Amino acid sequence: MLRALPWIALALAGALAPATALAHIEITSHVTRHGKFEQKVGPCGAADDGSPGSMIYTYEPGEVVTIAWDEFIDHPAYYRIAFDPDGSDDFVDPASADERYSNDAVLLDGIEDLPGVHDYSVDLTLPTIECEACTIQVIQVMLDKAPFGDGNDIYYHCIDVRLVVGGGPDINTDEEGGCGCDVADPRAGDGLLGALLLGLVARGRRRRGA
Repeated sequence: MLRALPWIALALAGALAPATALAHIEITSHVTRHGKFEQKVGPCGAADDGSPGSMIYTYEPGEVVTIAWDEFIDHPAYYRIAFDPDGSDDFVDPASADERYSNDAVLLDGIEDLPGVHDYSVDLTLPTIECEACTIQVIQVMLDKAPFGDGNDIYYHCIDVRLVVGGGPDINTDEEGGCGCDVADPRAGDGLLGALLLGLVARGRRRRGA
């Protein structure tokens, strides 16, 4: 059994390496539609039809929520947060590296990326409407990937929410209809792999003095 341990470690490393290469930021306040490792395809990180994922957060219209993320691979960049009341087809990428508030979906734009800072959070005031399949989009727009607009400049995440008067805050799954409130950490997976991922994140933060 002991002889097998190195092979297990190598297998885990091989499984993690391709995924890690695709990720630069991680939403830490919410579970996102496609998860940490899917964030290169707009508007939500991976190809989809705009339908909600498995985790839906319920809030009051006009409620203030905190969106937090970790930039674990540093780039000169800025961040944008947008809101679509029905799916994700209202999200539009910035046409240039210096374009701000370019469409009505954008709620916060030009959030500065600070050198040496990895943990970010902003308070977001949600629209004063009711909606059942609304989406919060968080993107990182990188400024060191010239030429801009070649498909290698933006990382995408989406948070699925519903806004209901008297309905929040709560967390629900869209398919089972039950509460997802037992999710203690959105970065944790199941079993050994989840524990390994959390250990790697904690070790990285200790090394950089977070």
